[in-house]
Amino acid sequence: MVPDFQPIIGLEVHAQLVTESKIFCGCSTRFGAEPNVQTCPICLGLPGVLPVLNKIVVEYAIKAGLALHCEINSICKFDRKNYFYPDLPKGYQITQYDQPICHSGYLDLSDDQSQPFRVRINRIHLEEDAGKLVHKSEDCGSRSGVGLVDLNRTGVPLIEIVTEPDIQSPDQARVYLNALKSILEYLEISDCNMEEGSLRVDANISLRPVNSNKLGNRIELKNMNSFRALEKALDFEIRRQTQILSNRGQVIQETRMWDEKIEETIVMRGKEDAGDYRYLPEPDLPPLEISAKWIGEIRKTLDELPHERRTRLINQYDLPEYDAQVLTIDKRLADFFESAVSEYPNPKIVSNWIMGDFLRLVKEKDLEYDQLILTGRYLAELLKMIDQGIISGKIAKIVFEEMFETGMQPEKIVEQRNLKQINDKSQLSVIVDKVLANNPAAIDDYYAGKERARKYLIGQVMKETEGIANPQLVVMILGEKLKS
Repeated sequence: MVPDFQPIIGLEVHAQLVTESKIFCGCSTRFGAEPNVQTCPICLGLPGVLPVLNKIVVEYAIKAGLALHCEINSICKFDRKNYFYPDLPKGYQITQYDQPICHSGYLDLSDDQSQPFRVRINRIHLEEDAGKLVHKSEDCGSRSGVGLVDLNRTGVPLIEIVTEPDIQSPDQARVYLNALKSILEYLEISDCNMEEGSLRVDANISLRPVNSNKLGNRIELKNMNSFRALEKALDFEIRRQTQILSNRGQVIQETRMWDEKIEETIVMRGKEDAGDYRYLPEPDLPPLEISAKWIGEIRKTLDELPHERRTRLINQYDLPEYDAQVLTIDKRLADFFESAVSEYPNPKIVSNWIMGDFLRLVKEKDLEYDQLILTGRYLAELLKMIDQGIISGKIAKIVFEEMFETGMQPEKIVEQRNLKQINDKSQLSVIVDKVLANNPAAIDDYYAGKERARKYLIGQVMKETEGIANPQLVVMILGEKLKS
């Protein structure tokens, strides 16, 4: 009988901090610059230079630690992690090894079935990023291809958030990552843009027999550029390792990478251990002392976190829990909601529009929230126009799409496109007479008791007015005329 196996997963998240300058020098961290223009002797690792620690980087790391219920070390230090790679000009990376800035935190979560689980945070440490290899396919001299190095990213500040192996499924991994990403964005210490490399995730996964406490050999997974890719890679690795163990084989400890094209993990290299990196204390940086007073000052600057805002939205606006969960996924989305509600005090209607048409358009156009030009105030104005009978709900959806695209004020769109609702009874009465005169068969069907005939006539009036007739008034006029 083949035993069942339990996945044991730990995650390592590298989050780039949104500082203007790098961690140990004054070079810019701006994304998208020409290659190798945001460098200096310090981040290039030239002889005779000394690193100087960026204070804001430390404050941001402490913020992350406090939000994740970590203990902040009163003394931490930096170390050299030695390895050789073309995008690492010094031949080592300045990081933190045995005395990180934060440790022993946790994050309480619920999975898709509302089952609670806790992910413990082993540590958060500071480090500098490496450069970036750019692989070109065009010919270069006698070679068929060439690899280029862009060192703009070298020295960009990172925090690495390392969990304990508490995650037991790909679904739980996704829930944890979404929650962590939301917290970092709420703290405004990282933009978490995976496409630009601001958030990178590695996973460690092993399988063990159910009811056993013995961990199996772990596999490190790299090269996952989205949370969906992470889920796929973990799913594949669970199947692969299950097959090996079911056949009484042994999983080899190694680093594997996710290949998006074939949707499989492939061997990248043998898995390194800490000893392979020959860690040693960074001699050019003294130990960092963090006082309780400093931590207290930083704690006072913490903004409302996602779970706190979710609770407040439920209590303050009487929203269902589901609405509050959706609205607080991203800080900018929650800000948009509260901006609209401040002008249009009917929270549930605002929430319905955001969860419906708003999020549909965001998804269809594949936009990030910081790319949006629509304001909450303009959504509020649109909803007021519906209440005032200036436009119908159906026309409002047309106006909303144009507002979403252009950022224009709804009143201007309505005026330019002549979308004001027809509320004049005498004007609509003439149009209804015309429709009735052109559809005698539908009138006969109506008198024969066919409800669809009435709906058809209403539709013809709306078509004749290009959708801007007041539908309630149309129904009333039709009823009056069909009775006579």
